[in-house]
Amino acid sequence: MKMNKVKLGDIGKVSMCKRILKHQTMEKGDIPFFKISTFGGKANVFISKNVYEKYRNKFSFPKKGDILISAAGTIGKTVIYDGKPAYFQDSNIVWIENDEKKVLNRYLYYFYQTKPWQTTNGSTITRIYNNNLRDITITFPDISTQSAITQILTSLDDKIELNNKINKELENLAKTVYEYWFVQNADKKWEKGKLSDIANITMGQSPDGNSYNEQGEGIIFFQGCTDFGSRFPTIRLYTTKPVRFAEAGDILLSVRAPVGSINFSNKKCCIGRGLAALNSKIGSITHLYYILKDLEMVFNNRNTNGTTFGAITKDDLFSLPVTKPPRDILVQYEKIAKPIFDKQFEIEEESSTLSQLRDFLLPLLMNGQVTVKAIESKTDIIPFKNQENNDQRFKMWLKNQRLAARGEIDLQTLREIFGAMDDDDK
Repeated sequence: MKMNKVKLGDIGKVSMCKRILKHQTMEKGDIPFFKISTFGGKANVFISKNVYEKYRNKFSFPKKGDILISAAGTIGKTVIYDGKPAYFQDSNIVWIENDEKKVLNRYLYYFYQTKPWQTTNGSTITRIYNNNLRDITITFPDISTQSAITQILTSLDDKIELNNKINKELENLAKTVYEYWFVQNADKKWEKGKLSDIANITMGQSPDGNSYNEQGEGIIFFQGCTDFGSRFPTIRLYTTKPVRFAEAGDILLSVRAPVGSINFSNKKCCIGRGLAALNSKIGSITHLYYILKDLEMVFNNRNTNGTTFGAITKDDLFSLPVTKPPRDILVQYEKIAKPIFDKQFEIEEESSTLSQLRDFLLPLLMNGQVTVKAIESKTDIIPFKNQENNDQRFKMWLKNQRLAARGEIDLQTLREIFGAMDDDDK
């Protein structure tokens, strides 16, 4: 595949976002105001329409389709501006006005995911300067090939985004089911106990530091919650001298600052002293998960109020107070909750696989090592889903949320719904 080369400064204009006075922001307002700390996420402060129009007339603003990049903090966070009214304040946020006659904005967006500004000598980058961006050499094929490449990568991202959307709703659904059974209909006569009564708990222990490696030698190793994701941790380290283990399906609980963060182990792994692994003694992992989620809220509230938990000891963790519902109640609850829980695992596993595939293909497509035709010949690995059908499946979940929360959907019906979601364009 023929690849062309050009410096960004020759096809795009690089500008810094402009500062406005801090006192002009407010907690609620009309226009979201993004700082470097909230860039790429949700704004937590706002400005009025009057202030927005004042600065819009005074400064140049990004246009719909322009690329915005964080030049400090989390360096290289990239978004394509959707054109909705917003203000981006920070000289650490830059935007690129690009001539799409040569390079598509969407192609540029994916090109930046390869972090072309990184040095190869191992030095830490603390900031990208505008001239750094202008001097970046961009490799690109013809426009039609650019379009085909972005369609492949966007297809993967769209499917991951849809999965995240479904799993978020599934989490709400599962939480609603839990609260219906164990909060709204809790019985004061239910037995009181401690966490170790309902959970097998393994406290982590760090192996010899000389055994750590990134080459996949030995077993996966998680030291603490640094690598936690939305549901599963990101694998970065391995150890050849494991000490304490978590099994696939165990809950991973952070026991050092911050205390209370939760993920799941989807593979057998070694856990360090920053984590504990838990599974249910009473046959309901979903019940245990939401018990721990309630405790996570307690720890978060204490952290917010200034009483930061640096760590929780083994004795304290084992003795945390819990309520122990009767086994027959747990059995009935598990019939409703477990299929939802299993589906979340399945979807998260798929998203993890798709993310790995996207990250593997990205540099190969950007430098021409693999062609679009070579990928399209293996379409079984690319999730070209029917977006309309996906949206319909998602709406079906919303429609059935209340029914499931009241226990009005039986196990077979849930299975049929899951099956419909899996019936991808047959």
